Amino acid sequence: MSDTRGRSRRRRGGSGASAERAVVDAPAYITRKIPYFEFLGEEGLVDLENQADWLLQEIGVEFRDDARALEIWKDAGADVKSTRVRLPKGMAQELMKTIPSEFTQHAFHEGRSVKIGGKHTIFAPMYGAPFVRDLEGGRRYGNMADFEKLVKITAMLPSLHHSGFVTCEPCDVPVNKRHLDMLYTHMRYSTKPMLGAITEKERAEDSVEMARILHGADTLEQKCVIMGNVNTNSPLLVDKVASEAIQVYCGANQGIVVAPFVLGGAMGPVTTAGAIAQALAEGMACGAFSQLVRPGAPFILGNFLSSMSLKSGAPTFGMPEPVMSNYIIGQLARRLGVPLRCGGSLTASKVPDAQAAFESADSIHSTVLGGANFVLHSAGWMEGGLSMGFEKLVIDADRLGAMAVVLNGIETNDNGLARSAYHEVEPGGHFLGCGHTMGNYETAYYDARMSDSESVEQWTEMGSKDTARRAYERWNMLLDTYELPEMDVAKDEELKAFVEQRKASMPDAWY
Repeated sequence: MSDTRGRSRRRRGGSGASAERAVVDAPAYITRKIPYFEFLGEEGLVDLENQADWLLQEIGVEFRDDARALEIWKDAGADVKSTRVRLPKGMAQELMKTIPSEFTQHAFHEGRSVKIGGKHTIFAPMYGAPFVRDLEGGRRYGNMADFEKLVKITAMLPSLHHSGFVTCEPCDVPVNKRHLDMLYTHMRYSTKPMLGAITEKERAEDSVEMARILHGADTLEQKCVIMGNVNTNSPLLVDKVASEAIQVYCGANQGIVVAPFVLGGAMGPVTTAGAIAQALAEGMACGAFSQLVRPGAPFILGNFLSSMSLKSGAPTFGMPEPVMSNYIIGQLARRLGVPLRCGGSLTASKVPDAQAAFESADSIHSTVLGGANFVLHSAGWMEGGLSMGFEKLVIDADRLGAMAVVLNGIETNDNGLARSAYHEVEPGGHFLGCGHTMGNYETAYYDARMSDSESVEQWTEMGSKDTARRAYERWNMLLDTYELPEMDVAKDEELKAFVEQRKASMPDAWY
């Protein structure tokens, strides 16, 4: 675990200082002011819900390698045969009624706490990439130095509301120990809320325990301060990684995000409707299970549906089928009354090029209009999820700021309608210097930092930089102006002591 506290640099004037102030001043989350895009009619929605009920009742969901999970289901009255769990029609929906439709994940720095669910939206960076890529360093396995940089950059980007967790895999740290270093890095170098580890039960328990140290043991009984994010093992399998993570996090009154990862034609049917219904069934099974563990524990229904090339088997992103699923799963989640995670700025492209731009734009736009509350993979995703792009992280974050503007809608009051301007501007005149323009020019339009709208002469004079080069300079500027957040020295030492004690208690393991 690298210690760069002594190397944190002071803020300098100009754009760097402005960038850092923007993080402090920016809203901690977005509250939607526009309607949802309703893609599917009532008949179609009912068909999908009936299919999900049929899967849960007739086919069932496997809960493997977790005897405790099977006991919980048996005690609740489910039909459990071997490791197959079948739920009578309506049982999942009834159990899910105790899921909060809206909750707050509290950050250690309270001003950065986020509301999840209802009409609220938060954006979090990519999760889980073993590789990173930047313009100068190229593609490589992620390491702890990369991870720390990505956490700091995320902390500095105002349109990212959440720190996530595995922003990249630090492959230079043993697998069984890296979660400790990662979580400490999030806690120490960011003011934003975060996720915790889920890959083994003990790692989930470590995450909850570190949250107790950071926030105080009593706080966890009253507030959600950390969440786990897990996938089902589609089709229709909840392995012990998921079921134990649900027990650890929900058992401690913390949140869990469960997202079936359905690659159409592989882990789910090739038809979009069939894949959505399967994902709904898997998510409902986990949502119901979370409430058996602890009624009222925060739960986020996830959906990660991707199409694939039926010629090569490669996943495809930004295609019309997953775009439709983003809209539809939003409708289904609202009918259940539960928070939703889906979508992101997804692409199969290897570099931040035109393909990355249009695939990511279609993915995130449908996610936003469809009503997702928690958007993981909202920035940095490349190469079908194998690589985190430093440049793409800041490019995507710039577009997320634009999405926030869309979600805020427009005002139709006197100022919004600009009535005062017409008393100054004559027909055939212009609005550039009038009082209304001068009073609104700083906030009237979104300032897209990654777009160059100057003349070709000015662009040439400034070095003829493309978007990737401008993004490279921006993330380096963010690191150059980064400041370490305040933390009580005793609490910091307690966290570091826990990390070191846990690491010393086990031999290195690289699997």
